[in-house]
Amino acid sequence: MKGRTDAPQDRGCLVGVIFFILGLGTLLPWNFFMTASLYFQGRLNTTEWSNGTVVVRKEYYFNNWMTLLSQLPLLLFTLLNSFLYQRISEAVRIAGSLVFILLLFILTAVLVKVPMEEDRFFSVTMATIWFINSFGAVLQGSLFGLVGLLPQKYSAIFMSGQGLAGTFAAIAMLLAIASDADSESAALGYFITPCVGTLVTLFSYLLLPRLVSRLNSQSTDVLFANETVKVMRSIAERSSVENGKLNGHANGSVTGGSATDGGVAETEVDPDQDGNKQAFLSLEPEENQQTKASVIEVFKKIWVMAFCVTFVFTVTLSVFPAVTVDVKTSFPGKWERFFISVCCFLIFNINDWIGRTVTTLIQWPRKESRLFPALVVSRVVFIPLLMLCNVQSRSFLPVLFSHDAAFTAIMALFSLSSGYFVCLSMSYAPQLVEQKDAETAGALMTFFLALGLSIGAALSFPLRTLV
Repeated sequence: MKGRTDAPQDRGCLVGVIFFILGLGTLLPWNFFMTASLYFQGRLNTTEWSNGTVVVRKEYYFNNWMTLLSQLPLLLFTLLNSFLYQRISEAVRIAGSLVFILLLFILTAVLVKVPMEEDRFFSVTMATIWFINSFGAVLQGSLFGLVGLLPQKYSAIFMSGQGLAGTFAAIAMLLAIASDADSESAALGYFITPCVGTLVTLFSYLLLPRLVSRLNSQSTDVLFANETVKVMRSIAERSSVENGKLNGHANGSVTGGSATDGGVAETEVDPDQDGNKQAFLSLEPEENQQTKASVIEVFKKIWVMAFCVTFVFTVTLSVFPAVTVDVKTSFPGKWERFFISVCCFLIFNINDWIGRTVTTLIQWPRKESRLFPALVVSRVVFIPLLMLCNVQSRSFLPVLFSHDAAFTAIMALFSLSSGYFVCLSMSYAPQLVEQKDAETAGALMTFFLALGLSIGAALSFPLRTLV
């Protein structure tokens, strides 16, 4: 089939922008609760006089419990999502999760103005964290499954958006601290921000099918299948199947399955006048549709990448934020108010985002290289390095890196390597399987991502005690 000059194109990279926003939206719950640790500790760790000294009335270990209760539902619901994603429509999973996340963020914002006894506030907050991360797991698993169908470029764009979510939360917290408003008003403004962000994410997802329909209307029996429109092709067919209305063309109605079911016919490649290859997808269904491989068969092909993403997040969550948030500055004063927000959260999230984003330009080591898992395992060195920073209070280990610059440098390398290796692992996995199994690979990788987060969260308790 020859090329067309009037084929629809993704003008302005709108589809890429939407996937970037969707990536950002998936990690808003985790990042906004984590970055607000000072607010929660301020409400929970109230002090009283005892024998002439000020002591904390009750220690809640908010950071450890917040990390654990964020990741356990993520692991559970990601596992369920891996096996049940075909039973519930994509629109219900994604849009429904975003609606519930929005409602829980609104509840958290309202509670800022509600006086509450510490134990009850802790219980309500932990329940909110559990449920908001449960919906976040369903959302993240569904979107990773979708991104697994697409070229690697879109996986990198999606994960770059995830990396920016932390930076977004850290900047919002810095603005709240720097404002002249009282602590209640500042906290209220901080938690209204993710409400707006989640709403924008929801509208972006709802806009995607309309954008696809508009572009598809430019062509009847052929779709221009460069990398971007290949994205829209899969989304368009998935949406049409869910609504029971398959796209028609000049010769009648299409009766084949979605792109994920192998309903797309062979792709033809035709060089254009500039020498660039353009691919075209026929809307005719394949006569012999291939059945998807089992979950076990897919796992056997991607187990190295599954190990890598698990190990990266195990190392990261074992010390961040449970250990790093207790590092104290060596320059007390006004800077002390901003130190954790800047040197812990902002530095981590900016470098994590850079690490994820740079994979759009560099993919090294290659997915077949044994050096890749070796470099991933070498990140374990960051655990003792961060534990030997100026973490207070401490009982056992000495302080070897007391200066702010040392802590900042370690955090920068720690977060840069985390974002880079996570994004490469998630991008490489779907490339190791056939296209028909890419969504299963994406869903499985999301489960192992959550497994790494949960193991790291569990390890944070003993590691913080050992400091």
